[in-house]
Amino acid sequence: MTTTETPRRNDVSASTAMSSAPNPLAVAVRIVKSPHFARLLFPVFLFAVWHITLAAVEQVWPFAVDVLPTPGEVGAFMWDEFITDTLARKNLYETFYISLRRLMSGFAIAMVLGTALGLAMGLSRATNAFCHDWTMAILAMPALAWALFNSIIFGFDDRGPILTVILAGIPFVIVNVREGVRNTPRELFDMARSFKVPQSRIIRHVLVPSLLPFMFAAARYCFSIGWKGLVIAEVFGGQDGAGWTIKFWYDAHRAHGVVGYAAFFVIFAILFERLVFEPISRRAFRWRPQLQTEVVEEAFTENQDLQDQERPVR
Repeated sequence: MTTTETPRRNDVSASTAMSSAPNPLAVAVRIVKSPHFARLLFPVFLFAVWHITLAAVEQVWPFAVDVLPTPGEVGAFMWDEFITDTLARKNLYETFYISLRRLMSGFAIAMVLGTALGLAMGLSRATNAFCHDWTMAILAMPALAWALFNSIIFGFDDRGPILTVILAGIPFVIVNVREGVRNTPRELFDMARSFKVPQSRIIRHVLVPSLLPFMFAAARYCFSIGWKGLVIAEVFGGQDGAGWTIKFWYDAHRAHGVVGYAAFFVIFAILFERLVFEPISRRAFRWRPQLQTEVVEEAFTENQDLQDQERPVR
């Protein structure tokens, strides 16, 4: 009995091990569908498009290839800037420090003033009627106009770029905060009043959590639009900073310098998003259940498969 049962147990254990072994195809599909793979794939796709574009331009417009930079030229330039081997007046770190100081000053002022005005417009119809038109007017004004106007008035000091950041970003903060106040569920306020909750606790536990998504959207818009306005202001009315440096390489007819500094802008924006906005957002919304993207994707795929099966065959 013992000798006959032992092989059966071994067979069961062997089959269990084989069934639990990972399928290489399933593992490969899982890796390809992962967001990390997609993020790594995008730079590869970008460099491939870059090379294909250069090859196409060479066929249509041969002498333009001498002007257009290659990925190798841009990479070598960025490395030289990274190790502070530059021909510009200031190196990469000094340049970005100057621009970041201006950006953070204008960003902080725009967030404080915009939040105060947005709250006032959301809580008071009279204030909203008074401020609505000029808010829409500032929102419609391009950052280029503010940069030129402030450069004419303030010249080459810090006031013009900082004011450009404020004027470019503040309408986005005002509109988002106002809409956040309007979209706060009235039932929460009614329930808090029925339980005689103090006004300070209502603001802290009802209004502020409802405003947080709109506040983060406002901060992201203010930062991105303010950064663009700052660079434009430094191009036209600056004597240092990132905008002035990119204009320096443009005047020197060095396309690889222009593209290299544009790449520095992109890298800085991604790092700021990953290292600043995302950690703060995770901490601020840790009370809220996270959206399971995989579950939504699977449900959408299953629904699509069911529709395909129910579709009549012609």
